[in-house]
Amino acid sequence: MIQTNLLGMLGTNEIIIILVIVLLLFGGRKIPELMRGLGKGVREFNDAKSNVKKEIEESSNDVKNSVQ
Repeated sequence: MIQTNLLGMLGTNEIIIILVIVLLLFGGRKIPELMRGLGKGVREFNDAKSNVKKEIEESSNDVKNSVQ
């Protein structure tokens, strides 16, 4: 099975070109707003993930306690 690693394939020049294109498309004023939105989305995703994990652990403990 061939596994591709995107960051492993990108060199410094490619990353710089991508950053310049993003800067040209969105402008300097929009980038912080986009990053804030991205950070908020990642934070909400992690919160939801931890809530689901906590619920699974609680229900697992409930099942264990009811069996005993």
